[in-house]
Amino acid sequence: MSSFSPQDHVFMQQALRLAEAATRRAAPNPGVGCVLVRDGRVIGTGATLQVGGDHAEIQAIKDCLARGDSARGATAYVTLEPCSHHGRTPPCAERLVQEGLARVVAAMVDPYHEVSGRGLAMLRAAGIDASAGLLEAEARHVHRGFLSRVERQRPWVTLKAAATLDGKTALLNGKSQWITGPAARHDVQKLRARSCAILTGSGTVLVDNPQLTVRDFILPQQPLRVVLDSRLVTPPDRRIFHGGNTLLVTSIADLTRHQPYLQRGAELMVLPEEAGHANLPMLMQRLAERGVNELMIEAGAGLNGALVRAGLVDEAILYLAPSLVGSTAQGLFAWPALEDLADKQQVKIQDVRMVGADIRINMTFAMP
Repeated sequence: MSSFSPQDHVFMQQALRLAEAATRRAAPNPGVGCVLVRDGRVIGTGATLQVGGDHAEIQAIKDCLARGDSARGATAYVTLEPCSHHGRTPPCAERLVQEGLARVVAAMVDPYHEVSGRGLAMLRAAGIDASAGLLEAEARHVHRGFLSRVERQRPWVTLKAAATLDGKTALLNGKSQWITGPAARHDVQKLRARSCAILTGSGTVLVDNPQLTVRDFILPQQPLRVVLDSRLVTPPDRRIFHGGNTLLVTSIADLTRHQPYLQRGAELMVLPEEAGHANLPMLMQRLAERGVNELMIEAGAGLNGALVRAGLVDEAILYLAPSLVGSTAQGLFAWPALEDLADKQQVKIQDVRMVGADIRINMTFAMP
């Protein structure tokens, strides 16, 4: 196990911040960050560009050259092992060798089968001091979407919900705008901006008629909007179908039923029905195959509950508003009635903070 200095930690933390900022832009690739250092001084930084563009290491080298310097003899701090294969771009490990780097520190080994230790091996074979494992837990968190897609063949799934203090998400008539305040809604825009896709159900589309777009930030591409509508009950004139970039998931294979949605620019995916809705694990696998690293859920109690019970939610972010709306209003999760408290669904609170006047709770679910 390599020994890392306090200075190593500082520079890797800087690389992780660069990676976090590049996550959405780089998808489906991992948003990697790289910092080049010589004699304790940063001489170049970079982060992964959009697919087909430079990887982080190449951007850092270009930044170094633009400063009138050279990477020879420097240390590269990179949040993921440099790639070693020819894909859309040449191998980063090969370029690091050519530039004469003395040392490369990776936060973690890349689990992608075409890399998986080969990048570090290439560097070592060229006489470069190459190691991995510095701030690996933090790197796994930053790269969680990419890692989930590669290691589990499904996206990292974040469920977002907003409720009153009595646990209600909408009135009995379905009205829910707005339960939370402006600060919480802006925070949700940040979550959407990070996501490759946003999943909702037909019930939410029928009642709320949402757009499910990112409006507070400029993105190279809006997240894919995914509507789960097993029986095709959603009217094709809903706002979610405006402008295309919408995937409608159904169990109805009748092509004539598909036509009104296709004419609106939507894409349709037919999946077998299971427990009253399209097969959810299969949907996750199909989304991963499309390159979806991170999926956000903005749905009603029925779909929320089904996803949690299926063990498909990695984290949930709940916004609690300081208000009460009564016992007849709609709840957060559709859940079977229990006879014994031993059967309750356990959650683990990861973080609690104020967002404007609302409380934001980050939590994870114990797997069934």
